[in-house]
Amino acid sequence: MSKTDLWTVYLAGEIHSDWREEIAKACAGADLAVRFTAPVTDHAASDDCGVLVAGAEPAKFWHDHKGASLNAVRTRTLVHQADVVVVRFGDRYKQWNAAFDAGYAHALGKPIITLHPEEHDHALKEVDAAANLVCRTPAQVAAALVYAMTGRLPVG
Repeated sequence: MSKTDLWTVYLAGEIHSDWREEIAKACAGADLAVRFTAPVTDHAASDDCGVLVAGAEPAKFWHDHKGASLNAVRTRTLVHQADVVVVRFGDRYKQWNAAFDAGYAHALGKPIITLHPEEHDHALKEVDAAANLVCRTPAQVAAALVYAMTGRLPVG
């Protein structure tokens, strides 16, 4: 694979841990030609972007609706541009938005890798059934990307 064969990987899902950085670091160490994209990971900015751009809303529903609608501009664009979509489900919140992103990527025919602990297997069975691979750690995701992009298997 040459450096001109750049792949774009969208990293969807939970925003409260450093899993994105772990994957990026491992892929940099493997010298992959990859560009990572992601949603806005600043929780407050993501929640309030709609009202900060388009004006305040007295009802929480409409406040959230504006934010979700504006965030969807970014998400839809980046998922469309992605060669692979990685969707992380963490422990802290239910992350319905991550499930939506996985479904959207699947509808577009994008390859999907899910990342979540074993205790979420039952709740995510439909999402995992649509995924190409289910991983438990960011290191496994990075190894999967190395293999998919280069054909190189992990050493060790």
